[in-house]
Amino acid sequence: MNGRIRVLIADDERPARSFLASILRSFEDVDLIWEATNGTEALGMIEEDPPDLALLDLQMPEIDGLGVVRRLSPQPIPLIAFVTAYDEHAVDAFELNAIDYLLKPVARGRLRETLNRVQERLEQAELQPDPARETTPRLLAPALPSVERCPTLYLERIPIRKREEILLIPVREVASIVAEGELLHLTTHQKATYTISYRLKDLEARLDPQQFIRLGRGTLANLHSLQRVSPLPGGTYLATLSNGQQLHISRLQGRQLHHLFRL
Repeated sequence: MNGRIRVLIADDERPARSFLASILRSFEDVDLIWEATNGTEALGMIEEDPPDLALLDLQMPEIDGLGVVRRLSPQPIPLIAFVTAYDEHAVDAFELNAIDYLLKPVARGRLRETLNRVQERLEQAELQPDPARETTPRLLAPALPSVERCPTLYLERIPIRKREEILLIPVREVASIVAEGELLHLTTHQKATYTISYRLKDLEARLDPQQFIRLGRGTLANLHSLQRVSPLPGGTYLATLSNGQQLHISRLQGRQLHHLFRL
């Protein structure tokens, strides 16, 4: 590897492509190799000459950004960063292990952070070469397995919108997730709180069941954060987490915890 990052841009809006391209050309370590106007073009370009990084708009005609990734051949797959004006697909994007999720208009400094992360991944790949593919050292092992190819893939980070940025909160740092209508309130071990619009049932399906457990109809807790479970009248329990949170446990979940912890 010569230290330069080969990048593909895919966006059906010409001004958006031009804006990203102008920023990328200002970086000395970037080679802009392709500009695709839709998902179909992007798919063909990636398979013809895989870049190191593909910047995919989430909303494109025919095939959107998520669709491009799910249609790619298992090998080789570039690192993917999704670019969009909206954040409703953020959890879906990280289910595919996207390296980043950028909100339009993309700030130069924010894009630089993405490129730095890509550079780190590329360097790690070179330090641990795959003997089966020594003839193509710049191609990475599949970094973005689709749901269909890897149904047991669990989220490692949860994207949270904060003003004009997307924060990537490591799942291991989340102590609890509490539903309130259409909103989910996430609280970390350090007592930081975040809110996302998502269904608890859908998010639960993307979390490792060995790490998170249901406490009630609208509550999930990180098993590693459970500090104390106290019985209450009527067969319910009160869970105390390491961050000081106290959450009620339903009778049904109380029986499961009883079996799990031999309460």
